[in-house]
Amino acid sequence: MRPVLVSLHRWFGLAAALFLFIAGATGAVISWDHELDEWLNPQLYQARTAGTPLAPLELAARIERDDPRVRVTFMPLAVEPGHAFVASVSPRVDPATGKLFEPGYNQVALDPATGETQGRREWGKVSLTRENLLPFLYKLHYTMHIPDGWGIEFGMWFMGLIGIAWVLDTLIALWISFPNWRQWRRSFAFRWQDGGHKLTFDLHRSGAMWIYLLVLVLAVTSVAMNLRDQVVRPVVSWFSELSPSPFASRTPTAPERAIEPTIDATRAIELARAEARHRGVDAAPGGLFLSPEFGVWGVGFYDVANSHGDGGLGNPWIYLDARTGAPAGASIPGTGSAGDIFLQSMFPLHSGRIIGLPGRVLMSLMGAMVAMLCVTGVLIWARKRKARERAMRPAPTGRAALGAAQAAR
Repeated sequence: MRPVLVSLHRWFGLAAALFLFIAGATGAVISWDHELDEWLNPQLYQARTAGTPLAPLELAARIERDDPRVRVTFMPLAVEPGHAFVASVSPRVDPATGKLFEPGYNQVALDPATGETQGRREWGKVSLTRENLLPFLYKLHYTMHIPDGWGIEFGMWFMGLIGIAWVLDTLIALWISFPNWRQWRRSFAFRWQDGGHKLTFDLHRSGAMWIYLLVLVLAVTSVAMNLRDQVVRPVVSWFSELSPSPFASRTPTAPERAIEPTIDATRAIELARAEARHRGVDAAPGGLFLSPEFGVWGVGFYDVANSHGDGGLGNPWIYLDARTGAPAGASIPGTGSAGDIFLQSMFPLHSGRIIGLPGRVLMSLMGAMVAMLCVTGVLIWARKRKARERAMRPAPTGRAALGAAQAAR
């Protein structure tokens, strides 16, 4: 049994090493994506002029008036002092062709006091320019920038399947790391003084054992975020009843057939606020998004400076049918069934934000550790492969052996 498990561990490691190395290395950086992006691109985050901000809905309307080819699909409902108003947009359908416009950007920053455009960019574009670097790394982390096609997010699926195999391989690694329970200490030891291959082996095996539970958490949560509705939600529902989700219960339309909302943003906020009060949520609305493919409004309740949900299980969200205004579901951190709370915890656990700043530091270090495990695993395989090749070479005979012996003198 052990040889089979060792072989499975080896071949999965080789097949996934590059992708997990990239995911680990990028994860170490994107733990600080907002801070780094703001430092690199002040034109997108810092307001150009001082003054009282215009109403967020007015700023969103200006974006759509300035470029009728786009619609605002996410916007903050308050402006952080000294910061720009940053909204996400998606293309509308060109009535002349029946296809989507190609505006060349999906994110807009406005000066909140004047409503003037400060900058635009295509978030997630394959580019290493200063403006696109952090979004490029963020999307690389969970999709490898594999293009979508036929309505399928191939990158999300691919990394989700890598995550499933990673979970299984992590369990296998635990088994093969303890061949003899009487010598379990060796699986946690490092031969620092020996260096070379012995230290490389210990960094791979013992290093993994010291952080084993955190690696398993990263593997499980990566599956939950990439294949939430396709895999994880159905599996969790076997064990616990789940609250309704508009994204799990509805089939998305093609982008060219987007569902036009008949409930406008102002009405959606009013309805969501009433539903939030009914559910015991006291925070003010902090963010608004529209999903034209699902026909859903979403209203988040949080302080403008806490849009990422740094601490606990994140921020409350209320979902509404974009055509009727009827409640379509909600995610209220810490409430619902055990399955609901499990799903709520996936992003906070994966990002470390569940325990705030210390968690983000820890996950940044974990990203570097995952990258290190990939490198040491490949080095161990390469050394063993070279040793096997040497062992399979025929021993020299006759004159060849004599010549080798003379050469060795």
